[in-house]
Amino acid sequence: MECIVHFDVHHKDGIKPLRGLIFLQEDRKIPTERDLLQMFEDMGYKLKMDDRDKMIFVPTESGRDYDWIRVRELDTGEKTYKEDSELRSVLSNLLPQDFRPI
Repeated sequence: MECIVHFDVHHKDGIKPLRGLIFLQEDRKIPTERDLLQMFEDMGYKLKMDDRDKMIFVPTESGRDYDWIRVRELDTGEKTYKEDSELRSVLSNLLPQDFRPI
């Protein structure tokens, strides 16, 4: 099975959307962190995971022309993981900040 990884490279002068391809073993539905890091390394990006929840990677070497990379979507052809930023914003505004019993 294959997974198309949609990601954004955040440069100082703007964002560049790119895609990568990962071939998954049959027993896995989505790529692991190691799979993503290997894909990025094959593309010439030497990275480490910075934020697992937001899927943000930062360069391990200084002097790169990009600040960070964010995975936007993992497309396996079946179920697609895609963060819905509008839904997250609505929920964060509707949910109370301090959770107290009523």
